Amino acid sequence: MAPSALPPVDVVTVSHAHFDHLDLPSLRTLARRGKPLFVVPKDNAELLRGAGIENVVELGWWESTQAGGVRITCVPAQHWSMRMPWDRNTRLWGGFVYESAEGVAYHAGDTALSEDVFRAIAERCPRIDWAMLPIGAYDPTWFMSSQHMGPEEAGRAWELLGARVLVAMHWGTFKLTDEPIGEPPERAKAWFEAKGYPAERLWILDVGETHRLTR
Repeated sequence: MAPSALPPVDVVTVSHAHFDHLDLPSLRTLARRGKPLFVVPKDNAELLRGAGIENVVELGWWESTQAGGVRITCVPAQHWSMRMPWDRNTRLWGGFVYESAEGVAYHAGDTALSEDVFRAIAERCPRIDWAMLPIGAYDPTWFMSSQHMGPEEAGRAWELLGARVLVAMHWGTFKLTDEPIGEPPERAKAWFEAKGYPAERLWILDVGETHRLTR
């Protein structure tokens, strides 16, 4: 979808500083459409302000801000941050929980499976309706498992969160790692079937597809 086809955006959350998640030309395009609030983890705001984006709020883990009727909380993730060889882990990374009268959504950002992290999120942010969890970029596992999840690990994270719906993400757009690009959703479907969970609790969307959020 071309940026010009997007409706005005009210809030943009950025999970971490890796170039595939914090792309300044893309963020500048969004900033010109409706003047949204940008919410980022600690020490990332300087990158946006250096690109001319001023409406930025920084959050540490478990810190929150309000945007309209939505409470946005930055939560931990098992990942890392770097843009240049000399700035590794100098900027915080994380996911976000969005709480409103319509329901509670969670976006994990990039993360590996950490049972401690997902249990902590479930304890502090109960009743998650929609958990957006990464299912791709996992092969070879000996290298990727410390930073990304596969479909079965995403399923386990969803169980730990106690969320109602797993919204699969982080697959199918770029070929980042060695698994076939269409493998993650098939494995996710197989895991759900093997576990006996209702198929409607797993959402796998095509690029550009939308889904109405209903409880």
